[in-house]
Amino acid sequence: MQNILKNSLKKGLVTKKLSFNKDEITVLGKELKSAIIKKFGRSFHIREVDTGSCGACESEIIAITNPIYDIQRFGIDFVASPRHADALLVTGPVSKNMLLALKKTYDAMPTPKFVITLGDCALNGGIFKDSYYIEGGVNKILTVNLHIPGCPPSPLEIIKRLLNFIAYCKQ
Repeated sequence: MQNILKNSLKKGLVTKKLSFNKDEITVLGKELKSAIIKKFGRSFHIREVDTGSCGACESEIIAITNPIYDIQRFGIDFVASPRHADALLVTGPVSKNMLLALKKTYDAMPTPKFVITLGDCALNGGIFKDSYYIEGGVNKILTVNLHIPGCPPSPLEIIKRLLNFIAYCKQ
């Protein structure tokens, strides 16, 4: 206990104040929830697969599920099984060892199935595209319905893009 106190006094304040617009998140979230109910009549279920990313996009996915953004309250759930998913969310370039897993995950999904790529690497391989170990972007393997650009995209940008996609998708 003394070491913890000593370290905290030595290091000082190591956190920073977050700046976000709570009202914008709430307004977007209500629109998102309304669009999801209109299109699906229930929550929108996403199965996320990391096919070889650096981890930055996963950090932003975790951020949209934290108490600040709390995307689950707006009707988006991340599921463990592709059999329960409406959409496949892919991050990272498709590495050779994840190619088969990506295809099997997609094949296990019920129809209609949507493929969403998150981040520049998932679209075209990003900084990894010329690597000997990369098959390429997801669009070389599966038909992509929505791409959320960025390296990584912000949680608010993810919510905005999902809202636009769900509002205008044909089920």
